[in-house]
Amino acid sequence: MPTVRGALASIAIGLSTALVVVALAILPFLAPPWVSFEQGRAQAAAWTGFTDEQLRAVTDSVLHDLVLGPPDFLASLPGETTPVLKPNERAHMRDVRGVFSGFYSVTLAGALVLAIAFLLTRGRPARAHLWRRLARSGTVIAVVTIVGGGIGVLVFDQAFAMFHEIFFPGGNWQFDPRNDRLVQLFPDRFWSETTVAVGITVVALSLGLRWLGARRAASLERSSPSGALAAAA
Repeated sequence: MPTVRGALASIAIGLSTALVVVALAILPFLAPPWVSFEQGRAQAAAWTGFTDEQLRAVTDSVLHDLVLGPPDFLASLPGETTPVLKPNERAHMRDVRGVFSGFYSVTLAGALVLAIAFLLTRGRPARAHLWRRLARSGTVIAVVTIVGGGIGVLVFDQAFAMFHEIFFPGGNWQFDPRNDRLVQLFPDRFWSETTVAVGITVVALSLGLRWLGARRAASLERSSPSGALAAAA
């Protein structure tokens, strides 16, 4: 029974850690500075025919509705009232916000699991063991991200389609860049480069967690009574 309990605890901590790491990695890429930078690289202004001012106004409105809500997605050009996005595009963005809300709700539960684990862990040896678990989780997350990311880069279009088919089974995610503003605002290059950047950030955070976990565990082990006796021997 203790072995089963320990295995379940390791799985819960590992999954919770992965959720928190990925959630933290995504946040910077929802910020206007990154979005503006990538839109420039993806030539969103050329796709839309908007001026830089118009592009910023519409994009900032879309990001506001995505992150803060309400999810109306009625962005319009400055001085106009007609929505830039068509009804099916707005419906898709509401679905996107739903996926984000669900993911961050689950992440919040994961963060709560980690907080409870620290609260319930008493004594330096036990706390060191928890940090070791976190360090191992960081290693696993980094390896999985590198391997999965490498495969994803090779088959990005298929992976992108599979992701949308899983999370948007209604099929309202396919748009025509010749006519639909949503994919003109956020062209394919925007998504491919942002995905790579998120993956790199996940790996960096995971390796940082691995380093921190190992360092904290070693420090606790050295300062525990058993560690002090082992060092003296």
